[in-house]
Amino acid sequence: MQKESDCIFGLRAVIEAIKAGKQIDRLLVKQGLQGALYHELMTEVKTHNIVYQIVPVERIELVTRKNHQGVLAWLSVIEYQYIANLLPMVFEKGEDPLIIALDGVSDVRNFGAIVRTAECMGAHAIIIPEKGSARITADAVKTSAGALHSFPVCREKSIVRAIEFLKESGLKVICAAEKSGKLASETQLAGPSVLILGSEDKGISRELIALSDHQIKIPMTGSIGSLNVSVAAGILLYEMVRQRSKS
Repeated sequence: MQKESDCIFGLRAVIEAIKAGKQIDRLLVKQGLQGALYHELMTEVKTHNIVYQIVPVERIELVTRKNHQGVLAWLSVIEYQYIANLLPMVFEKGEDPLIIALDGVSDVRNFGAIVRTAECMGAHAIIIPEKGSARITADAVKTSAGALHSFPVCREKSIVRAIEFLKESGLKVICAAEKSGKLASETQLAGPSVLILGSEDKGISRELIALSDHQIKIPMTGSIGSLNVSVAAGILLYEMVRQRSKS
């Protein structure tokens, strides 16, 4: 639930937060807003590539009815990174990158649990898209057992372009695809890799499937046909790390 205490509002307050280098997680701007301060805000938004939505004033007033001036923003709980900056540092350390990409995983607690597992398994980063992913809230930090304070999260404008970059950089693209994949234990998963996990309802997009080198699945013998995405992440990461330890 979005709460007034979690956000900042007002044109000048949001402009100054951006100028001060604060990372904005989400920004709502009222439809039809005009004026000099509005144009100053939008200049800062475009300069810093901040994701924003144009919404009816009623959407803002679901959160606050104070003097918001048509602008409402949430500050990022963490500092996001970019995979193009992070990947060279992994290679420079002489390590094989192990990256996780989440396509449409919007549940905050699932996200936090995946980050916790990724950190424990020695992964290097998680990639999420700017739109359609879980917002990183205090609940996400709690579920990650604090791992979100130190584990790199790369928020990318296009997850497809990010995966293309990783593939061009020599990483294998591995998609978790229960319906069409081979067993993870029967697939060569060692070496520089990116593991893509999708939402439980929609799975992984066709564009990302098309980029994959391997589509893998977890053997299922029970009557329930799928696993929670954070549980699946733990099983697949364990298999990847197990194979790396033997290579």
